[in-house]
Formats: sequence, structure tokens, C-alpha cells
Amino acid sequence: MALNLIRKLTLSSFLIFAAATVSAQTFVFTAIPDEDETKLVERFRGVADYLSEQLNVDVRYIPVKSYAAAISAFRNNQVQLAWFGGLSGVQARRLVPGSEAVAQGVEDEAFQTYFIANTNTGIEPAEELADLKDQLQGKTFTFGSKGSTSGRLMPEFYVRDTFDSKPEDFFSRVGFSGNHTRTLRLVEAGTYDIGALNFQVWEKELADGNVDTDAVQVIWKTPTYPDYQWTIRGDVDERFGEGFKQRVTEALLNLDNPELLESFPRSGFIPASNDDYEPIRKTAEEIGILD
Repeated sequence: MALNLIRKLTLSSFLIFAAATVSAQTFVFTAIPDEDETKLVERFRGVADYLSEQLNVDVRYIPVKSYAAAISAFRNNQVQLAWFGGLSGVQARRLVPGSEAVAQGVEDEAFQTYFIANTNTGIEPAEELADLKDQLQGKTFTFGSKGSTSGRLMPEFYVRDTFDSKPEDFFSRVGFSGNHTRTLRLVEAGTYDIGALNFQVWEKELADGNVDTDAVQVIWKTPTYPDYQWTIRGDVDERFGEGFKQRVTEALLNLDNPELLESFPRSGFIPASNDDYEPIRKTAEEIGILD
């Protein structure tokens, strides 16, 4: 009986050791929760399978509940790669010296935010935000997540810059929906008069027939700016072997599965660098989001 117990303990110890070994060799990534979780899980599980095949290592995607959680997971080395927005990427790289932006979507080089409005407001679309001042002032307005580039940082910058006023002073009520899909639904339902929305989410939902165009419309489009990117920790070569970062970069740049790309939605990925996001850093500092 004692011998059997020793055998069981030995086997148990071995299994724990083996699990720890597998875990140590698992390449883990996450993404900011900018859309409904169901969509994100479906998208990034496909990416995990693709990367695992290309890199010949176990790759796992873990969802997070907030932008801050994505940054924390990256900082604490719980994930080694992340699909960040412009602002969250800047924040994460500041916290993890040596980390790099390595790839961005073709569309992320010149990203936009759409201001959308419930049609019952009677707001008419305009080319210049300044031309909408009288129609927008005193209305209710929702951003997306507080840490979103397209859903908060850039739209807040343009409101402040154009109207020389903080959003909470210009609008009668300001909220944060949490993600772009939710922003669209809140404005569509009339819960808020106006919202700031990632243009890719609008275009995708519109193409899929998920927008009631009798209830909501685009009223203004921001100038372009750099946004989403893949950011990787600088110490991955030490953990996964020399040249691993380059292999990950090449795998992302070579991703050409139409179904996977459509789920982002992006037409492909192109090289990116930390310097590409200097405009985002400067804007965040200017309006007090980044210390």
C-alpha cells in the first residue's frame, strides 16, 4: 500500500511538472475587448491556431474584461503578444521596456472615428466638426471604452480642439459604453443622441445588415490617425529561442486567410514600429490621459 502511494505521488508530481513545462512553453496573447466577447473569441481562436501552426509552439488566446486588464496582462508577462489600440499600445510599451509594435492592419495606418447620431435628433452630417457646434451642444454623448483610441482619445481631442471645451462641459451628459458595438446600439436606440465609433465597426456592421439606417447615421468623420497594432514583449527570444520575435512578426505579416482577415476586419497586415504611434502619445499627453 505504501509502495502504491509512493507511485501515485510520483506520478502526480510528474504530471504537475509536465503541465508546468507545457505552460512555460505556451505562447500566450490577448486583445483589447473593443467588441462583443463572442466575436473576439471566435476571431482570436482562429489566430491562435494559425500562429501555432506557423511557429510550431503551443499558442493560446486569453480574453480579458477591460483595456486596463489587457495592459496589465502584458506588463506582468501573462501574455507575450497583444492586439492593442493605439493608446493602449503606447501605455503597454511604456510599462515594458524593449517591447515593440511589429505589425498593424493596412487600415490602421490611416484610421478614423465616426461620430454617429440618432436620426430623431435632426442633426445633419457635415464635413467640418465646427459646423455642427449648434446642433451638438447640449446633446447627450457616449464614448466607447475610457482607454480606447478611436472610441475616446481621438474624439475627445477633436471636441476639445474644435469647441475649446471639455466634453462634459459641451454636452449635457457624457457616458462610456465600454465597447464600439455597444456605442452603436445605444445611439441606435436613442439612449444617447451621439456617439464616437471605430469606423471599421460601423462599416462591418453596416455590411452585415446590423445597422438600422432609419435610426442612426454618420454625421462626421475625423481626420486619419494610426491605431491598432500587434505589440510583442522584447524578451520573447530569451524564452522561446533566438529569432522568435522575427518569426512571430513574419507570421502576422503573412496572414492571408480571407476569413480571419474579414473577422478583424482588415485586408492584411503591414510592418509597424513604435515611432508610428508618436502622434497618439503626444495627443494623450496633451489632453491629460497619459502622464
